[in-house]
Amino acid sequence: MSNIHPAAVVDRRAEIASDVTIGPFCVVEEDVVIDSGCELASRVTVKRAAHLGVNNQIFEGAVLGGRPQHLRAGQQVGGLRIGSGNMIRENATIHCGLAEHDMTIVGDNNLIMVNAHVGHDCRIGSHVILANNVMIAGHVTIEDRVYISGAAGVHQFCRVGQLAMVGGQSHISQDVPPFVIIDGISHRVVGLNRVGLRRNGFSEKEILDLKSAYRVIFRSGLSWDDMLQQLQDLFPTGPAAAYFEFFQDVKRGIVRERRCQVQPSLRIHSAGEESVEERRGRKAG
Repeated sequence: MSNIHPAAVVDRRAEIASDVTIGPFCVVEEDVVIDSGCELASRVTVKRAAHLGVNNQIFEGAVLGGRPQHLRAGQQVGGLRIGSGNMIRENATIHCGLAEHDMTIVGDNNLIMVNAHVGHDCRIGSHVILANNVMIAGHVTIEDRVYISGAAGVHQFCRVGQLAMVGGQSHISQDVPPFVIIDGISHRVVGLNRVGLRRNGFSEKEILDLKSAYRVIFRSGLSWDDMLQQLQDLFPTGPAAAYFEFFQDVKRGIVRERRCQVQPSLRIHSAGEESVEERRGRKAG
């Protein structure tokens, strides 16, 4: 039998694997499926029609499969499917699909930190990290190995490409291309995620190709169609080919690059030129 605390409320129509641990004050509703090796700490709520794969760890206060925060949410809403090996920390919320047959999907081996929110009909890949207080609106797609830093917000229907890193408190209202870094202050692209690329085993040749593709996208000055053609012609294979594939489905536009204009912080005086202090002194006299 599952290790179900007597203070937990588990609907008899839920399917619970024999080795699942369910802590005190948890609520597991009808038609829920929880597979082997899952652990639910205290006060976890798993709503109807949610399916948890194997070896997920759900911490205190998390709510999985809650009703969508949408004015069109009717009595019959969709479901939630969570993969395997995920860690969902305290008070995180993941909502189900909006319509009866819609689904919110979370992949494998993700870390969803304290107070993070994933809205209805989202697609979260695998090996994704959502830091504290991240806000993911409905219909958002987050590809594999993305890192979204604390308190960042992603607008509905946006996409974040694979291995992108989004800085803290970013406001994302357009698609984030794969492999880039978003600065948390300007909310703009500031270069490739080189550290992430190296940590994930990308070769120097692959990184150089990505750098070349980055220049075509952000610095060539080409029109959208010409840029796509360049990417298709120059990078038919390898990781850089992911850019052309990603851009095929862009509907909201992509986040632009931050190009800071370097401005001097000090005015350099030529020999014999009066300084500001000297001019002020002369006027005062």
